[in-house]
Amino acid sequence: MSIHDRRRSVNGGDRVPLSEELEALAEAYGNRFLLEDAPDEHLPEYGMRSVDAMRLIGEELVLDGIPQRNLATFVTTWMEPEAQRVIAENLHRNFIDHAEYPQTAEIEQRCIRILANLFHAPGETTGARTQGSSEAIMLGALSLKWKWRKRREAAGAATDRPNLIFGGDVHVVWEKFCRYFDVEPRIIPLQPDKYTIGPEDVEPHVDENTIGVAAVLGTTFTGHSDDITGINDLLVRLRDERGLDVPLHVDAASGGFVWPFLFPDSAWDFRLEQVRSINVSGHKFGLVYPGIGWLIFRERSDLAEDLVFYENYLGKTDATFTLNFSTGSAMVLAQYYNFVRFGHQGYRYIMKTMQANARALAERIAGIGEFRLIGAADAEQLPLVAFQLAEARDYDEFDIASQLAAERGWMVPAYTLPPNADHVTIMRALVKLTLGRTLVDTLADDIAQACETLGRKGGLHELDRKRVKTGTGY
Repeated sequence: MSIHDRRRSVNGGDRVPLSEELEALAEAYGNRFLLEDAPDEHLPEYGMRSVDAMRLIGEELVLDGIPQRNLATFVTTWMEPEAQRVIAENLHRNFIDHAEYPQTAEIEQRCIRILANLFHAPGETTGARTQGSSEAIMLGALSLKWKWRKRREAAGAATDRPNLIFGGDVHVVWEKFCRYFDVEPRIIPLQPDKYTIGPEDVEPHVDENTIGVAAVLGTTFTGHSDDITGINDLLVRLRDERGLDVPLHVDAASGGFVWPFLFPDSAWDFRLEQVRSINVSGHKFGLVYPGIGWLIFRERSDLAEDLVFYENYLGKTDATFTLNFSTGSAMVLAQYYNFVRFGHQGYRYIMKTMQANARALAERIAGIGEFRLIGAADAEQLPLVAFQLAEARDYDEFDIASQLAAERGWMVPAYTLPPNADHVTIMRALVKLTLGRTLVDTLADDIAQACETLGRKGGLHELDRKRVKTGTGY
């Protein structure tokens, strides 16, 4: 029976069973997805119209938070319409197929060269696009391990006990790498009044089995940087005095697109001689939607040759050293779009704008009178505000975060720091382009109102506190 035949039946012709009648109405007027459960465990026997499938998914996603109100995430939540068009028009392009899409491969190399120059690489180098900083870190750390193993084998020394040194302020992917690839993690605990690491923390852990040290530029906890210059100087001294040539990898997932524009005179990159590799997330302050990351080596020799695979794929021999294979080209092209769209001046303006709004928010939060800010006002920091209650109240930071979520839909995380500072609770609001000055003022007012409400009624019920976003952001 055609749609028109069923419509005639429904409108006065021969009666049809109710289920068929509803099906006919749904097909005629849309919204069939409202009449049935969303497919869950099994592929549905029959499909639905494209518009119904789209609206079904849209109905589900209204339960998610609003990305622009997610002040925990470092990931980009807005791009220009023209960038979105570049992405939409290239979703079908398989990045790995360099034979068919050679210009896409060239654009990747342009991005690598641009980043290498931004990070002051001394000469010709190499790198790769990745799905994000997690893949970039895995590859960079693998290169550290295999370069160490080659040095040890050349010296006739044992290679069965590699270790990697990093602080408790790192992303969890560093611990994942150690577990997945059989490396001993030497994790430096944080302290209640010190949330980054420096050379004095690193030195006791270095020995002949250390494959490298990882330092963070812009931690997810407070937005500050490890003492990368101090750690570099320590490693130079250990090399010269003890013959321990330990490389330094900089995890610049968040800070790699911030420091060059806000703190250009701060040396953290390849200006420091022991820095051999850097990862950075294009989908964070590179201003691209997820997922895109980059791994940049100081020079070609810093990439372990054993990581490189030469393969004939669809008629072209390519050298690859990524963990993934087939993947989309769209975010690579979106990154290049941002490079040519903004340039150095544009990125600097954007970072300065976010920094100015972060400072305005910090001033407003300090003015509430309930909080102390984390870090000195003139400290080098990502554009965010980390803060905590100045003294004990009948409510805590988790209550404030929950109250903000319940009243106004803000996703402001509250969390404890890693050991040995795990009794320290802080809140953190990330200030990106989507949080303009008007919204900064609104957020500050809402935080003050949440404190006033909690001051009258006390802390929230445990069920309410479950709304709190406790992750440090991705």
